[in-house]
Amino acid sequence: MSISIRHTLPEDLDRITGIYADAVLNGTASYELEVPTRAEMGVRYDALMEGGYPYLVAERDGVVLGYAYAGPFRARPAYRFIVEDSIYVAPEAKGAGLGKALMQALIDECTVLGFRQIIAVIGDGHADSASVRLHERVGFHHTGRMEGSGYKHGRWLDTVFMQLAMNGGATLPPDANSMPERRFVAKGGKG
Repeated sequence: MSISIRHTLPEDLDRITGIYADAVLNGTASYELEVPTRAEMGVRYDALMEGGYPYLVAERDGVVLGYAYAGPFRARPAYRFIVEDSIYVAPEAKGAGLGKALMQALIDECTVLGFRQIIAVIGDGHADSASVRLHERVGFHHTGRMEGSGYKHGRWLDTVFMQLAMNGGATLPPDANSMPERRFVAKGGKG
């Protein structure tokens, strides 16, 4: 009955699509208003896999109960050392510590890959938000707020930005052996 965390497989995408559908329809963490199709979720998954980004699921007894991934924060190459995280937990698994385990595993993977910062862009980011509290528990600090930036379920929502430094953050020069730097140089960048 313990939770296991592993890399996401294509066959997990049906369940991931269902978890995300609940977040879109009933929550305010995502600012999407319509549930993406399974095909669209596959396109998003493929893009992250092609980029070498981490995408994890948490499961119990063979049932996926949550997922988390890191993807590019912005497309411009100077941002290559920063990733943005996303995490979603099935309604029946919320409040059981699954989110914290997933986030810690994601942080660990991003650290190994050589990223320097993880940015959390949290929809409906009020102080009591489960996502804000989760990110605080794993070491993120607040870096900004956009007031009234989204409108969903009949109300205006604030977006909160939080950040976590890894691998020395901005205090050290880039590591030439890190995944983001190797990928950049391979594409013809000057690193």
